[in-house]
Parts: sequence; structure tokens; C-alpha cells
Amino acid sequence: MRRFACLAAVVSWFAMTAIGAAQPNPAAANADTDFALQGEYIGSVRNPWGEYDPVGLQVVALSNGKFDAVAYRGGLPGAGWNLRTKTKLSGEVRADSLALFGQECNFLVANRVAISLDATGRLAKIDRVSPTMGLAPPRGAVVLFGGGSADQLSGAKLTSDGLLQAGVLTKMPVDAFRLHLEFRTPYMPAARGQARGNSGVYIQQRYELQILDSFGLEGVENECGGLYRQTRPALNMCLPPLVWQTYDIWFTPPVFAADGKTKLANARITALHNGVAIHVHREITAKTGGGKQEGPEPLPINLQDHGNPVTFRNIWMVPGAGDASYGSPGRGIEFVNVQDRTPSLRWSRAR
Repeated sequence: MRRFACLAAVVSWFAMTAIGAAQPNPAAANADTDFALQGEYIGSVRNPWGEYDPVGLQVVALSNGKFDAVAYRGGLPGAGWNLRTKTKLSGEVRADSLALFGQECNFLVANRVAISLDATGRLAKIDRVSPTMGLAPPRGAVVLFGGGSADQLSGAKLTSDGLLQAGVLTKMPVDAFRLHLEFRTPYMPAARGQARGNSGVYIQQRYELQILDSFGLEGVENECGGLYRQTRPALNMCLPPLVWQTYDIWFTPPVFAADGKTKLANARITALHNGVAIHVHREITAKTGGGKQEGPEPLPINLQDHGNPVTFRNIWMVPGAGDASYGSPGRGIEFVNVQDRTPSLRWSRAR
């Protein structure tokens, strides 16, 4: 009863509070009413000792007013989360507000604000932008797609607003390179797993860096940022669907002996997802998923079509700038075993 009394009180508070809106997302014009509630929230919640601790919240739409969410102590992934403490929530829309309940914390979400139902606390919705968004190609780069010509690509199809659709190959085969691309996953709230915004950057048609709407998920090997079915990203940096995201990739192919069959060294990759290092000088031990067999010959990059309307823009490559040319792990991100993260928001005096 106490939970629902708090809920009623906060609904009344929302009715009296005006919240400023962010710039509208044109791609969301045809989205359902749940889309406005989905997204990222950041703020602070008072702990039992009277101190305010930063908390991040990711809210994921599941269609028909149903939602999952994850609360992170310290802030959002890549922006303060302590990489250990998080808790899952779920809920549904009631009286134009979303009530989210979990074992350790509860929130009411409406009008771009999430209010704690357990303690004094208020989180505001934010719209994060990758620090490498719009990065201009440096000298020596090959522009694969800049929003106009797609002459460097085979099988290219554009949307009515000039975005590149998934399902293309680079005309040039690739060896070592640095690649920048921007992608956007679709809003598919009723879909689940690999059917939700699926594509991928298939390097040499052998090694896939997965693209998927993995917003609010665990971040495993077959989700966004994973080397498909082989290595999970150090951190799930996936942003909400219909938000533009970035991959910055440095790749060095494997080394083969003169016989063309004996592999002497694995391929290596460094990848930033939305500006945060998720793989650093990582060895790719074999082809991923359904990729072509490894070999010494260079092959094109495939932006995989998995039947979902993933779109791309601002794609450029610097040939020859392989994995060794990336020299910093970046952004102070701590690389941890995901299995060691404890899913709890219980308060502790340990700071």
C-alpha cells in the first residue's frame, strides 16, 4: 500500500511541474507514445546517510506500455557508472506515467523526469551525443559515404532522406585500416534479441563487429559492440534506438606464412563505441559467425543486411592505419569481467 500511496503522490507532483523538452528527433515522428518515455536519465538519489549519490537510469520500451529498465549507481555506462552496481526494473504505463519497480529501487517516469519512490531523488532525461559524431575525414582518408555519392560502395541503396541502407560492400578490399562510421538502429519495441535492429560491420567479410539495438542489455558477445559470438565489449555503450551512434575502428589483418594457409598471428582490433573504448588491441582468434574463412587475401567490408532498417552516414577509411596506430585505451574506462559485476543498488558506506 505504501508503494502505491507514494505513486499517487508523485503523479500529483508531475501534474504541477513543467519540464523543458530537448530538441525533437525527426526520426521519432512516427513512433508510438512509449518512445517518449524510453531513454536515459541521470540525477541523484539520497542514501540512508543523508548523502546524494549519482544514479543513471536506462528505460527500454517493450511495446504496449511495457518497459524494462536498468539503474546504475554512479551514473550511466561510460559516464560515471562504477561498473559494479546495477539493478533491473520492470513496469508499465499507468495514468500517463511509467511506474518501474525492482528489488532495490523504484521510479516513476513522466515528462522527461524519473522520481525515486523510495527516497528523495530526481533524474532528468538526457540525450547523449558521441564525442566522435560528425568527425571529419583526415588527410589521406577515402570517403566511402558522405551523404551524396555512393560510388565507393557496391549494392548501395539510399533512403528518401539520403541515408545509406544496410546491405552494401565496399568496392575496395581492405587490409589494415582506420574506419569511422555513424549508424542508427530502428525503433522496434515489439522485437527481441537478434530481430531488434540487427546489422554489423563485417570486416573482410570475415570478422563481424555486431550492430544491434542492445540498449539496456547486458552487453554480451552477440550484442552491439561484440565480436560476434567470440568476445563481448568491455562495456555496453549502446544508446537508444533512433539515436545516431558511432564506431571508430582500427584493424590489422592476420599474418599468414608464405604457403597462405599457416596463420602466424591473429587479426587485431581496437574499437570505440560512442567514443568509449570497448576493444583495445584485441586479438580476433578466428572468423566470427558465418564469416568467410580466414586467409591472406584482402576482402571488402560488408555492412550486413539482416532485414532490419539500420541506416548509416559519414563513413570514411584511412587505409594502412591499423590497430597498432591506436595508442590510448581512452576515456579512463576500466576493463572488467562482466561476470564480476554485482546487480544490486543496496547502499553501502564504502565509497
